[in-house]
Amino acid sequence: MINEAIKKLANKEDIGYEMSRDVMFEIMKGEASDVQKSAYLVSLSMKGETIDEITGSAEAMRAMATRLNTGCDTLEIVGTGGDRSFSYNISSTSAFVIAAGGVKITKHGNRSASSKSGAADVLEALGVNITLEPEKNEEVFKDTGYCFLFAQKYHSAMKYVGPIRKELGIRTVFNILGPLTNPAYSSKFILGVYDESLLEPIAQVLMKLGAKRGMVVYGKEKLDEISSVGPTEVVEFDESGNAKRYTVTPEQFGLQKSNPGDLTGGTPEENAEITRRILKGEERGAKRDCVLMNAGAGLYIGGAASSMEEGIKLAAELIDSGKAYEKLVEVIKDTNAA
Repeated sequence: MINEAIKKLANKEDIGYEMSRDVMFEIMKGEASDVQKSAYLVSLSMKGETIDEITGSAEAMRAMATRLNTGCDTLEIVGTGGDRSFSYNISSTSAFVIAAGGVKITKHGNRSASSKSGAADVLEALGVNITLEPEKNEEVFKDTGYCFLFAQKYHSAMKYVGPIRKELGIRTVFNILGPLTNPAYSSKFILGVYDESLLEPIAQVLMKLGAKRGMVVYGKEKLDEISSVGPTEVVEFDESGNAKRYTVTPEQFGLQKSNPGDLTGGTPEENAEITRRILKGEERGAKRDCVLMNAGAGLYIGGAASSMEEGIKLAAELIDSGKAYEKLVEVIKDTNAA
């Protein structure tokens, strides 16, 4: 199957949903050679992935993952990475604020791809035990309404492509598959992309994968988050399959526009300290504002607020009341007691 797909892709032909799904199963089961995998990933990247090809690939990859059962709707807040912004861990920090507001969070992540500190790195530096077995993680989720799914723990089949991705050194379909393949099958999303051209396609893929509500976002200053630096393009969709595109700015929510350098992070330890300061209410300015916008969007999409504007107000209350930091402490304790 993979050889047939490579031939089609070499001729710039689309391979569609079924073939891309079947090829991904072949890859994830270790049935394709390194040469075949490299040729496939490069040729697919050069042709450009269609919505059906991304969907088929994501379905196969998710099916091969170890499932985490929550028994309820959950929200994923995540970026594709690869934006080269070297920002602090905005999504990871925002997730604790959203969880403090009563929205169930299943955050899927890995170690750093393009910055010094990925979600797994900063959570580990904060003291969260990220290596729990799925059944223990389910207990943490039931207790706290939050859990972190460390990609390496749930996607063991990635061992067949990890070294090749590293050697190729180019963006492939896997750069966008991570956020789409949450092993908890999250139904609501705040998903940041590294390129504006991905906004509509990724929203379509999420709907095809069964997502009920979501925002796909791109900060115009090349940020895979909702940005406090400038305008953010948003594609929002609902359970009926309706999608709308619009722009948000910090100013429309009464927040100040910041400078790109204001969001820069550092090592996992430095980013962990930024997260603590934000959640304790000690950090003011751009870093806090960016979390307010992302957490506000999550509280809105998660159903805890009637609009993003209301979500931002709620996010500020959750931080200033101490509830957001309490959620972090609760998760640290629970993951280490499990």
